[in-house]
This record gives sequence, structure tokens and C-alpha cells, in this order.
Amino acid sequence: MPKPPNSFKKNAPEFHKKKKSKSAPEVTAPSHKVEEVEEVYELVSFNDLGLNANIAKAVSDLGFETPTPIQAKAIPVLISGRDLIGQAQTGTGKTAAFALPIVQSMDMSLMEPQALILAPTRELAIQVAGGIYEFAKGSNLRIVPVYGGQPIDRQFRSLRAGAHIVVGTPGRILDHLRRGSLSFAAVKMCVLDEADEMLALGFAEDLDSILAELPAQRQLAFFSATMPPRILALTKKFLHDPVHVAIKSKQRTLDTTNQTYYEVPNGKKREALARVLDMETPGATIVFCRTRADCNDLSEDLRIRGYNADALHGDMNQAERDRVMRRFREGQSDLLIATDVAARGLDIDHVTHVINYDIPWDVEQYIHRIGRTGRAGRSGDAITLVTGRERQQLRNIERMIGSTIKPARIPTAADIVARRQEVFQDTLRETLAAGEYSNFLASVNQLADEFDTTEIAAAALHMLWQSQHSAAANVAEEMAHDGEQPELGMSRLFIGMGRQDGLRPGDLVGAITNEAGINGQAIGVIDILDNMSFVEVPSASAEKVVMALRNTKIRNRVVNVKLARANEQPMEQEMSRGGGGKGKFRKDGPRR
Repeated sequence: MPKPPNSFKKNAPEFHKKKKSKSAPEVTAPSHKVEEVEEVYELVSFNDLGLNANIAKAVSDLGFETPTPIQAKAIPVLISGRDLIGQAQTGTGKTAAFALPIVQSMDMSLMEPQALILAPTRELAIQVAGGIYEFAKGSNLRIVPVYGGQPIDRQFRSLRAGAHIVVGTPGRILDHLRRGSLSFAAVKMCVLDEADEMLALGFAEDLDSILAELPAQRQLAFFSATMPPRILALTKKFLHDPVHVAIKSKQRTLDTTNQTYYEVPNGKKREALARVLDMETPGATIVFCRTRADCNDLSEDLRIRGYNADALHGDMNQAERDRVMRRFREGQSDLLIATDVAARGLDIDHVTHVINYDIPWDVEQYIHRIGRTGRAGRSGDAITLVTGRERQQLRNIERMIGSTIKPARIPTAADIVARRQEVFQDTLRETLAAGEYSNFLASVNQLADEFDTTEIAAAALHMLWQSQHSAAANVAEEMAHDGEQPELGMSRLFIGMGRQDGLRPGDLVGAITNEAGINGQAIGVIDILDNMSFVEVPSASAEKVVMALRNTKIRNRVVNVKLARANEQPMEQEMSRGGGGKGKFRKDGPRR
């Protein structure tokens, strides 16, 4: 290994070949009285925990409003300067529980390590360092992660440039300490994250050596999912009269919730969400997005598709949030498109479905999201949309919650039609049971002289079905085919008439060549559906063709013509390898 710069050696502690841990200062054994907190969210904010205004604003900017139980209990203790034992499962928000007090306590003018965080793996060290950076964004706080597998000379340079916080694995921290490239002289706080995991990985002796080198006047915090005897022995040896907070997991929130996931092709989540909503026909539903921008975009897209959707996120003022929540509680909107701000402190009992449009980063987010349904003795449904590369994160969540999330197939158009017919029949049964049809009995009796009553009922149902669902079917069909990619250099146009209107490929070719002056050889794929059509024309002439067709008649009709949206391939094509589908035509016949 390369040697560290000479400037580091002056601070190196004198380690002997067989270094024994220095005798730890006498401390008071931790009290056996444990404060056990059930994982229930109280309506408190980070402003109530003793954080300064800048830190509280940084938390708010990240979209968090209500602390998790471990955060609510640990942050005030650490800000007060006391040692802490925090017992909580992985994914309960422990990083913020110690990161926020650390960031608040930093002396920015002192460019020396003032906080040390130990993590069992390099992945967790990187994650913790990134989390602290997010909380300190906008400040000049320097966080340096050190871990095995990364060139040590790069870490030498980072440490020499100065660091306020060092995050690392025990082995690499001890290595730097022995080389003199890391000094504990200014360290005033040390955190062991996932302490039980570090012991399970064989870091017991390294931890003992590191903790023994800390200054006598320092603050210690141990965070661990379990408290095996070896952890308790370390706490008795190194912690000063610690506060012990144990978070009791609220596992029962999962018992009343049916959990499923849909694997979705990349770029097809919005269409998949629309299909799932149509298939599930849910009641009050919360759809969780990762960012505020996604929240706004998705809610707008769903409103365009005919859903009553409202957005809820951290950029909204209190009056706007109150208005959105009032609409949702009163049933004026069916869908609440929210960031995780809504998962904390949101108390609505009638939510039937929670949908993870974006898979949450950790299990804590997942549990608190799906905990918004299946409440007050009711059952609920939690649905997660995942792309192929997100499957591993789903497996991690399954492992942490101790249950299997069942896979489901994205509904096809036929599935949705069948489901709508079921709902239609249920509505008809309710109407028959209520007797709300007496005004039409006379009409039925008159028609019964000419037709069978069964045929009359079927015709009436057909008319009702058409009036309720034809517009939605047209929109669905347009969305299904509107997304195909045109050929390179071509643009796709939507034509508001189709096969049922008698439209033929020759009609479109004739209209385009005669009215827009486009050579017939330049026209690309023509796709004629039941109620609409699509045609590809050269992109340079697309606007000209649109204007020309709008100002003429096709088969004696004025038609709606516009540029079609061009995104990814239709979901049916990506979800299946098989063929089928409608015929596609060039001016000389079908394309196969």
C-alpha cells in the first residue's frame, strides 16, 4: 500500500505491534429501563425537536414534515449531548436520527474531523455519507467516506484537504488511524450504525480499538436492530449513562393489506397505472411519487385521462394542502398523487388502495406508505409498479418485512372491458333492486308488441353502454396506438376517422398528395383503426400536411387532424412477443 503523506504522521497514535485497547474511562452502566415506542406517527414536526431553522428548512426542502419514531425520540437526546442506544429495524429512518444532530453541531471554521460514523459495509457508508450531504446541502460541510475497495491514496488526498465528518467501515478507519492519516483529536461525536451487523461481520476487536482512541469528552450513539450480549458489553464499557430507546415495529399494518406488484416496461408506467386503475376500480387511492415534479406531471396526466386526481407535496402552502385534503376526504377527488410528505401524519381511514408509482428507497418508506390503507379494521390493497432494474429493491423490501409481495399481470384492453362490464352489471342490479325504472315501463310495454322483451333490454343496455364507454374506449385506443415510434425522419399524424367511417388508405394518400402537394412516394405507414387512423409523413412537411387536411374534407367530412404523441412502443408490443394487432399499410399495401 502507498504510504501516507508525511504531514499525517505527526498526528499518528503510538500503536504497538500487539496493540491492546487503552483502558476506557469509567462510565456508568446503562440503565435497564428502556423506553419502548410503538411505531405510530404523532403529528409533530422537525421544528419541535430542537433543530435550528436552517436544518429544519433543509429537511422540509427534501419533502419530509413529520419525523419517524426513532427520529422523534433520538434527535432531542443527541442534541442535548447525551449518549444514546437506538434500537430499531433497518429502514426506519435512523440515518436522519443521527445525521441531523451531527450537522447541527458542526463547527464549520474547524476543518478537522468532528464526527465519526462507523458502518458495516462500504455500500452503507456511501449511503450514509450521501444522506448527510443531502441534509447539509448549501453549506460548506465536508463529508469524507473511507472504505475498503477504494484506492487509499485517494482517501489520503480527501482527508488531507480537510473533513468535518468521516464515514467509514471499521477496518479502513482503523487503517487510517494507524497510518496517521486520520486524527480523533477533534472528534466530539461517534455513531455506530448497524452495530449488530458490524459484530456479525467480525469487527468486534476493531470497534474496541477505535472506541478506545476517542477523546474522553465525546458523545456516543449506538444504533442496532438487535441487542445481543456483545453489543450490551460495548455499551457498558464505552457509553456514559445512555438513553435507550427501542422502537416496536408496527408489523400489523401489513396483516390487513393485500400486497401485489406489476413489472412494467421502461417508460410505460403511466399507461400501466391507468390500466391498473381501470381494472381495480378503486375507491379513495393514494399514488406515491418520488419527486414533486413527478407528482405534478402525473396528476395532470391523469386528469387529462379523465381521473379526478390532485397533487400533494412539499411545495404547496398550507392553504393549498388543506384544500386538497378536504377534496380527498369528501370524495370530490378519487386520487391523491403525493410525495412521502403525505405518508407522515396523514390520517384517513377510507383509503382503499395505495399505489407505489415509484418504488420507495427503503423499507421504512414502504411500510408507512402502505400503512395508509387497511385501517380501522378494513382490508386494503398496496400495489407497486417496478421496472426490471428495480426488482432487487423489491426483493430487499420483501426480506425486511418478512412477507412475499405477489406478482400480477398488467391488464390487457380485453381485461379492462370485461371488468367494466362486471361493474356495469353490478350497477344494473342496484338499479333493479332500487326500483328506479318505473317511468320506462310504459315504453317497454309498447315495444313488447313488436320485439321480445329480452331483445328490448339488450338494446337498451347496448345504448347505455355505448353512451358511457364509447368515448373512453376511443381515448384508450388512441393512447394504445398513439405511442408508436415513426420511422427516422418521419412524423406521425392522428386522423379523427377510421374503418367504421369507410376510410381507406387511398383516401388519405389522395388527400395528402392533392391538398398538401406531397409526393405519394414520401408517405410512410398508414394505420387505420376502427374510429381513428395514423399516417406517417416527412417531418419537414408535417405541419403543412396538418393544416392542409384541416382545411379540406375526407370522404365529405371535415376531420380532426393533429400531430400524434411519439414516445415508446405500445405496451402490448413490449409485454408480448407474439404478433396480432391491426394491419398497417403503406400506399402499396400492408406492412408485416
